[in-house]
Formats: sequence, structure tokens, C-alpha cells
Amino acid sequence: MESPLFRTWMSTVSKAPSAVAVIDADTGKKWSRAALAKASAEWAENYRSTVPRPWRRRVVMSVPNGGDWFCAFMGLLSAGAIPAPIDPSEPEEAQATAARAIGATHIWRGGAFHRVAGPMPRGRIGRPLRNECLVKLTSGSSGTPKGLYATHAQMAADGGQVCSTMDIGPRDSNLATVPLGYSYGLGNLVLPLMLQGTRVVCASSVLPHALAADISRFRPTVLATVPPVLRALAASGLGKESLNPLRLVISAGSALQPGVAEAFLARFGRHIHGFYGTSETGGIAFDRTGEATTEGRSVGTPLDGVSLSLGARGAFTVSSRAVLGGGRFSPSDRGRLDRNGELVLLGRSDRMVKLAGRRVDLAEIERALKSLPGVREALAYAWEGPDPVLAAAALTDLRPVEIRRSLRLLLAPWKIPGRIVALPTFPVTARGKTDVPRLRQVLMAPRTATSISTLSADRQMSARR
Repeated sequence: MESPLFRTWMSTVSKAPSAVAVIDADTGKKWSRAALAKASAEWAENYRSTVPRPWRRRVVMSVPNGGDWFCAFMGLLSAGAIPAPIDPSEPEEAQATAARAIGATHIWRGGAFHRVAGPMPRGRIGRPLRNECLVKLTSGSSGTPKGLYATHAQMAADGGQVCSTMDIGPRDSNLATVPLGYSYGLGNLVLPLMLQGTRVVCASSVLPHALAADISRFRPTVLATVPPVLRALAASGLGKESLNPLRLVISAGSALQPGVAEAFLARFGRHIHGFYGTSETGGIAFDRTGEATTEGRSVGTPLDGVSLSLGARGAFTVSSRAVLGGGRFSPSDRGRLDRNGELVLLGRSDRMVKLAGRRVDLAEIERALKSLPGVREALAYAWEGPDPVLAAAALTDLRPVEIRRSLRLLLAPWKIPGRIVALPTFPVTARGKTDVPRLRQVLMAPRTATSISTLSADRQMSARR
């Protein structure tokens, strides 16, 4: 029994069967809507003949961006199964661990189904929810695999709210540089195609000149990407005309520094539009003009269909038809609405630690660091216990002694980190977020080992594709 979301996709196919749906920029292969639907049906038949009792099974998908990703995803939906996309760069054992955590019996990887060995969870987690459409896999703050279970209605609402707010229509063409299976990729790339036929061009690489070549050849109109890619583009030396086909450039996944947005505007003559959301809620806020992102003042105003309720100490609740669970969710981020109705993030609400009997807000330390001229990003971390240590990493060319001197004007002495590490680049994950576990390893290392080398942002992103 096929899913409601798949039926919506087939309705989109029927409206224009010959329209191009997906382009693999690396090979130049183009998939029409009809060709993709046919390949998905063949994939679904293979699934039914391979997996015992295939209906209502969760299946982990370990597939890189491209037409094959869509074949697997839509094939599972066609067969009535529940896809759980995962980053294919994850080690096989990590994929198996994630599969067991959500009760998935099989992993589709390398063109074959792999049976998941080991005990499966019992009870509610192991049973699909009513109208369950897909599982978003996230490592969470602890690094332990976690499944977020989305219904067809919630996914369709997220895609609809994104398209309405960003004015993305059937005639647009999305350039995909983020993994399709992440919440950002699903809401901004996969669902617009399924709901209304918005074409997806899967980028050949995230390196600046390769992106420029893809843009010149395939003429996408929307670029949904992450700060490291935009930072590399702004520093690339490419001419203004390189991005001419694009009418909208979106940044999400982590905070974009205003300096990067300013450099991008100066080089290409166009704003970057910040986008903020979570896996639990889908999209939350969007900078419709791009000015808030360039000025670094906010993450924009709530998406169409999204409402925010503010609580004490910056806590807020997101309400919309796209929110998983009961339609309401309170992120760990803290925020406030300014006089223009824009959401200003103030740090996270779960960053309090206790050191030597005193409570320290790590977010406060990070804000103080980021307020210093020359500091582009910061991370504070603490080890609690009988011998507490407060440490911080700063993305800057300043020396630690200069940072410490400046912090004395902003923070009480006991709030100033005992260890400060200055780095020219922060390591990032495939999502474009700061790789916090790697950065913590730097902070935990002996002082003589803190000058570890880090890959440039664009090389890291390229290596993880």
C-alpha cells in the first residue's frame, strides 16, 4: 500500500510527465518525472521480493545525493515502507547502530539490502506510528542515534510552508549541496519536487569553481546551502556573473557570520537569506530580504503557518502543522522577537554548568567572545568535578593572550576560560554545523597539542559527500 506522500508525487508526475525532475550534475544525467516514477516502481518491486513482509517496515537508506537517492526514497514510499535516510559517509557499524535504534530491519547500501543484526527495540519505538512517513535520523547532543518520526501530513506541511515563504514554485530549480536526507534537504529540496515538481540539480561538488560550472550549465534558480560553502564562494575570486542564474541564496545549518554575508554581497551583488529550523519542527524562521542576515541582527521572521510563543528567560515554543509530535515544540535555543517581529537567537537554554560552586552560562561566555572584534565564532566547554576546567575555542587570528585581555572587560574573572584556543578554521560536519566533538577534543588536548590542523571548510564538505 503506497503512502499518501507518494500519491501526491504521482499526481505531480501526471501533470507534466516529460518535465525534468532530477539532474545529476556530476554525470549530466537527467531524470524526467515519468522516468523517475518508473525507476521507483521497479525499485519497489525489488524491495518487495527481497524483504519479508515489506509493508510498514523502516528501512535505512545509505545513498549519496542523486537520482538513485530519489529512486530508493520514492520506491520505499511506493511500497508502503518507511525510509530513514542516513549520511552514507557514516561507518557501516554506525549505520547499523542507528538502524537498531529505530527498529529498522534492513539497510539499503551499495545497491543491495543488508540485514541488520542484533537486538531490536521493543515497545512503541519498535512499532511504526500511525501515518508514519519517514524517520529523521539525528545524533542529538550526546552522539547517540535518535529517530524522529514524521507523518505524511507533517512533511507535506513543512514543504508547503517553505515553498510559500520562500516563493519557490514549480518553475524554479534547486541546486542541492546539502544531503537530501537531512531535515534541511527534505524540506527545501525533496518535498518541493514531490509537492509541485520543483527540479533538483544535485551538485557535482561543493568547491566554488565546480558550483559555478554547475550553475552555468544547468541554470538553477535557488541555492540551498550551508555557511562553509558560502564562505568559500565569497573568498573564491569568482566574478559577479558566476551566480547570475540564481535568484535566491539560502543559508542554514549553523550561524552565518555577517562578515561572510557582506563579502558575498560585495562579490556577487546579492544577499544571502538566513534560514533557521530544527529537525523536530522543520523550518521556523526565514530572512525574506536578506538584510537581517547581512547585518547579523536576526534569523528572520516566522515562516508562513508558523507561530512562536515566548516564555521566561528566552524560552520559546514553535507551533505549526509541520512540528513532529503534538504540533508544538520548544527548542533548546533561547530567543526574543524584536520590534520588527524578527527572531533574535540568544544562545541555548541547556548551557549551564556548575564550577567550584558557581553556575556558569556557557552561552554568555560565547556571546562575550563573539562580541570581540576579530572573533568570528566561539565554543565554550567545561569539565565539571573536583578539578573543574573552563575552556573556549575561538575562530580568529587573534592570540589567546589578546582574547583573555579583552574578556577581562566583559566577564567576571571566574567566568574567563582557563584555557583558550585560537583556530583559523573550525572543523565542520557534513551538515555545515560546527563539529563539536572534534572541537572538544582540541580543547581537551594538552596545551602542546592544541594546534591541530583542520581541513578548509570546502575540502571537508567535499570529502563527506
